Amino acid sequence: MTSTSRTPRHPHPGLRDQLETLTTEAFRPELAEIDRMPTLEIARLMNGEDTAVPAAVAARLPEIAAAVDAVAARMSRGGRLVYAGAGTAGRLGVLDASECPPTFNTAPGQVVGLIAGGPEAVVTSVEGAEDSPELARADLDALALTADDTVVGVSASGRTPYAVGAVRYARSLGALTVGLACNSGSELAAAADHGIEVVVGPELITGSTRLKSGTAQKLVLNMLSTITMVRLGKTYGNLMVDVRASNEKLRARSRRIVALATGAADDDIERALDAADGEVKHAILALLADVDAATAARLLEDSRGRLRSALAAAHG
Repeated sequence: MTSTSRTPRHPHPGLRDQLETLTTEAFRPELAEIDRMPTLEIARLMNGEDTAVPAAVAARLPEIAAAVDAVAARMSRGGRLVYAGAGTAGRLGVLDASECPPTFNTAPGQVVGLIAGGPEAVVTSVEGAEDSPELARADLDALALTADDTVVGVSASGRTPYAVGAVRYARSLGALTVGLACNSGSELAAAADHGIEVVVGPELITGSTRLKSGTAQKLVLNMLSTITMVRLGKTYGNLMVDVRASNEKLRARSRRIVALATGAADDDIERALDAADGEVKHAILALLADVDAATAARLLEDSRGRLRSALAAAHG
């Protein structure tokens, strides 16, 4: 079946009426002449619009923090973090998931981004995929979802069937659910254990929710994954001690992180990293606790990878 055949030529009138009620879809008559403005003026206008986004996120910090604590509790038991969305929202989830392994050395499949229409939809619009809650169910079934997992549905409108369907199905399986939307009173937030509604207002270009709504979603996803990883001991202070050194830049960054954490001489850092097979956290522990690489590895394993706990154990 082609994507065209899945998409009605004339959308259901009820959907048009529903879109009329959404803040993210509102038309702004005062911007009706934007195409006649000088480029610099449009840029200033757009930049001014974007400044409202952090404040909208700030208003939802209690809900975000509560969701982070719940996600971290599940992941500490071996659960996964799964994002599910369509279009821009789905791409942002895929982006956040893809950045966790190099940043926090997460295991393959520990953070997953699902986008309606599959990987092809990251770069090509797959029309109609977002309208299918059944597709979301099939994508989650392919992951063999468990009660220790978390599913975060992401949708600017808060009504996207794929995202809402993913959250409802995940919740029915006992998984933790989070609904991230940019409209109040959204179906998505209501369906989730933790609803987060970041209302950024109508877009500069009517209905183009890759703009302020997309920025808000990116900021919240940054918080969800980053603070969860902090809670899981993936950092030491604000240092990325679980960084995966997969290229020259990251190898240089690894050495700098060890230096910042320990204050050790360059030669000692090189020896510690070599003995730890490049593992930053192991090298830091070996230097700070004055133990060999094997002992550092054992202490970290006993401490479930938490460097502060391993240091406390080493110092008795």
